[in-house]
Amino acid sequence: MGELAPYAADPQRSLGRSNRESSDKNRTEYQRDRDRIIHSAAFRRLEYKTQVFVNHEGDLFRTRLTHSIEVAQIARSIARALSLNEDLVEAICLAHDLGHTPFGHSGQDELNYCMRDSGGFEHNLQSLRVVDFLEQRYGSFDGLNLCYETREGILKHCAPRNARKLGPIGERFLEGYQPSLEAQIANLADEIAYNNHDVDDGLRSGLIDVNQLQSVTIFERFYRSVRDLYPDLAGRQIIYETIRRIINALVVDVINETRKNIKLLDPGSIEDVRAGKPLVSFSAEVKQEQQELKLFLHRFLYKHKNVVVMATKSKQIIRNLFEIFLENPDKLPRDYRERSHGDLKRGISDYIAGMTDRFAIKEHQRLC
Repeated sequence: MGELAPYAADPQRSLGRSNRESSDKNRTEYQRDRDRIIHSAAFRRLEYKTQVFVNHEGDLFRTRLTHSIEVAQIARSIARALSLNEDLVEAICLAHDLGHTPFGHSGQDELNYCMRDSGGFEHNLQSLRVVDFLEQRYGSFDGLNLCYETREGILKHCAPRNARKLGPIGERFLEGYQPSLEAQIANLADEIAYNNHDVDDGLRSGLIDVNQLQSVTIFERFYRSVRDLYPDLAGRQIIYETIRRIINALVVDVINETRKNIKLLDPGSIEDVRAGKPLVSFSAEVKQEQQELKLFLHRFLYKHKNVVVMATKSKQIIRNLFEIFLENPDKLPRDYRERSHGDLKRGISDYIAGMTDRFAIKEHQRLC
């Protein structure tokens, strides 16, 4: 990592950890955060949590783990080009989905419904809860005791009612402050990764096809350029060539547009970044193309009848598990009952959110 820009997150000027610790002479504070995340149980469980397709539907579809690694790779490339802190970006990206439920967004939606009278469920807030409280690896404190900047990046969305309970980490959602540029990069890298990799998985599954995708401006442009360059290319190779060109174009666009925004604001420190407007962004044209791709995926992939059928089954599993544990608290593991401090529903929510797809299916079979 080269010399950091003056507005980058400097580990020596971190706002610190909730519990004071001695420094490590061999690693920066953000490197330590990344390492703690990688060694956490929640990170390992991401291997068996899915995005669109349930884990048992195929070995080659992306999981939350592979997605997180891909997000980190994209984000590090952007951070390096902008002289920002790659270690912090990587830590945020690897942790951003730790709080996701089994069964992707359908599981999250159902758990939020089950918790509707008890504060709801937000996966970003749950990710923060995992690193602040639920991981128990150290004798001196609960959680991973991550730096403020890492926690700030993990919590990329938060409802005001929850932000008010979080102290300094929630203030920016109430006061309109921005997170670090590293956190902003992680957020956009997530969007780049899941849009394009959902295209790949959707094509692999057969739920969408290339003919449909050619109605999407950005896909059609790069697909045509690949066909012109490799007229005899077929099969998966042409898809890989197209998608990698799209990702590269999006990364370059973010770098160029962000440089323009930084030049206009001319921040001298991370405090100037937080006090300003969002700086990491797509150009207006590319943002519109990304929105077109999102709408396509929503209509033809996420709403595909096969995906909807599996989502309906997944929601039923989540609802049944929640109701069983609520009616029979003794069936909930004791450590989740004890750590809930009388809030049984939150303890149930923590337990279910931490399940992998296949463990949730097995528990449902066992209990039902």
